[in-house]
Amino acid sequence: MTVTPKTAADIEKMRVACRLGAEVLDYITPFVKPGVSTGELDRLCHEYMTNVQGTVPAPLNYQPPGYPPYPKAICTSVNDVICHGIPGDKVLKNGDIVNLDITVIKDGYFGDTSRMFIVGEGSILAKRLVQATFECMWLGIAQVRAGAHLGDIGAAIQKHAEAQNFSVVREYCGHGIGTVFHEDPQVLHYGRAGTGIQLEAGMIFTIEPMINAGKRDIRTMPDQWTVKTKDRSLSAQWEHTVLVTETGYEVLTLSAGVQAKPEHLLTAAA
Repeated sequence: MTVTPKTAADIEKMRVACRLGAEVLDYITPFVKPGVSTGELDRLCHEYMTNVQGTVPAPLNYQPPGYPPYPKAICTSVNDVICHGIPGDKVLKNGDIVNLDITVIKDGYFGDTSRMFIVGEGSILAKRLVQATFECMWLGIAQVRAGAHLGDIGAAIQKHAEAQNFSVVREYCGHGIGTVFHEDPQVLHYGRAGTGIQLEAGMIFTIEPMINAGKRDIRTMPDQWTVKTKDRSLSAQWEHTVLVTETGYEVLTLSAGVQAKPEHLLTAAA
């Protein structure tokens, strides 16, 4: 695993791209309500990126080795979909939960972030899962500083998820990001503290835990992209892009509408 810290110029460009990614989520929030289709959410986000921001939707036609080209501008993962849900005809209904995953490209730099939305009035379980996953992400972020280990992030996430009888998806992880969509390091959302590479100031990566209400096992749909829970239980995910600093971290995917971090939880865990 070769990780090259970003330059000051890179970091400035990443701040811009990441803020713009978060602002797409701010823009789309009022539209996430019963009766809207995931395809309509994709259309609105795509138009906002290209016409208002002057950004490029990174997922559109993205094709890792062995995959077909991804056909849409965003990912919309509803209920038991863990990640990479393809927008289409599915209409959101009261009680659904949905993750909107946004990555924009601005001046060659990638800004990657995702948020959970509860459509209408969610169940007690849905609310618990969405909140616990949000807390998992922030507990992982709180481990970040120069000299810490990658395993510290995964250990904090796994401990919090499993304490609430939820499970952590193992097959997908956070990743380094910059002028490349996915690069080293791979940021696992489970593991042991004190293991893995040491973090250095200037590293930039995503922390994006995928947490299931049931078991962690997955199944991939015939489209080769959509990943669901094997037991059909609900799944949630939140994602921020984070810069390692000498004294801690800087979350790059912040915007006016971003949900505030759970200070009480982070204080208790410190």
